[in-house]
Amino acid sequence: MTEMLQYEFMQRALIAALMIGVAAPAVGVYLVQRRQAIMGDGIGHIALTGVALGFLLNTSPVWTAVLVSSAGAMGMELIRWYGKTRGDLALALLFYGGMAGGVMLINLAPNGSNANLVTYLFGSITTVSEEDVTTIVGLSVCVLAVSIGLRRQLFAVCQDEEFARVTGLPVRALNLLLAVTAAVTVTVSMRVVGLLLVSALMVIPVAAAQQATRGFATTLGLSVVFGVVVTLSGTTLSYEADVPPGASIVLLAIGLFVVVTVLATPLARSRARRAAAGAGEGAPEREGAPVA
Repeated sequence: MTEMLQYEFMQRALIAALMIGVAAPAVGVYLVQRRQAIMGDGIGHIALTGVALGFLLNTSPVWTAVLVSSAGAMGMELIRWYGKTRGDLALALLFYGGMAGGVMLINLAPNGSNANLVTYLFGSITTVSEEDVTTIVGLSVCVLAVSIGLRRQLFAVCQDEEFARVTGLPVRALNLLLAVTAAVTVTVSMRVVGLLLVSALMVIPVAAAQQATRGFATTLGLSVVFGVVVTLSGTTLSYEADVPPGASIVLLAIGLFVVVTVLATPLARSRARRAAAGAGEGAPEREGAPVA
C-alpha cells in the first residue's frame, strides 16, 4: 500500500476515485428513484462524441464531453416533456447516435484513431493527469452542491412530479438540472471507471444501500459510503493485480451488493415479523372498541 502511494499517478488516481465515489451515487440515488437507472449509459455513449470532438478540435476531451453530454441529456429530457417519443426511445437515440458520432469524429481527427477512445471507454489510472484531477475535483464539488443542496426539491420531483408541481416547485427546471448533473457526473468518472461502466457506479451502490436502509437520507449517505469503498478498493486492486480499474470497481460493487443483500434479508424478515406481531396484539382492542 505504501509503495503504491509513492507514485504520483496513483496519488492522482486515488484522489479522482475518491471524488467519483462520492459524486456518482449522490446523483444515482435520484436516477434510481425515477426508475432511470440506465440513463447514465445513454449519457456515457453520447459523451463519447464529446471526447472525439475534443480530439478533432485539439482541445480537452473532458470539457467537450461535458458540453456534448449535457446537451444530449437536456435534449432527452426535452423530448420526454414535449415530444411524443417515449423516454426509452430517447435513450436509444443517445445510445446509438452517441456511439456512432464518437467513432466518426475520432476517425476524422488528424491524429485520432479508435485506440484513443479505449481509455475513455474502460478507464485507465495511468492516464489521470494533474489537469484531470483539478477538473474532476471542481466538477464533483458542483455535483455534490446540487445533489445535497437541493435534495429535498429533487427528491420531491423524482417521487411525484405532479405533486411537486402543485406545491410550486419548478419541476421542468429541476429535471433539466438533474439531467445536466448526471451528464457532468458521467464525464468526470470516465477517466477512472470508463464511459461504458460508469452507470453501474451510479446505480449499484444505491441499490446496495436500499437493501439496508429505509429512509432517503440514510440511503443517500450509505450509498456514498459504498461508492467510496468500491472506488478506492477497485483502484487499489487494479494497481496490485494489473487489471482494468473500471471492471475492478464494478465487480467489487456487485460483490458488495450481494453481501449486503444476504446480510440484510434476515433483518428485513425480523422487522416484518415484529410488525406483524405488533399488529396482531393491537387487533383485539380495535375489535372491542365501541362503534359510533
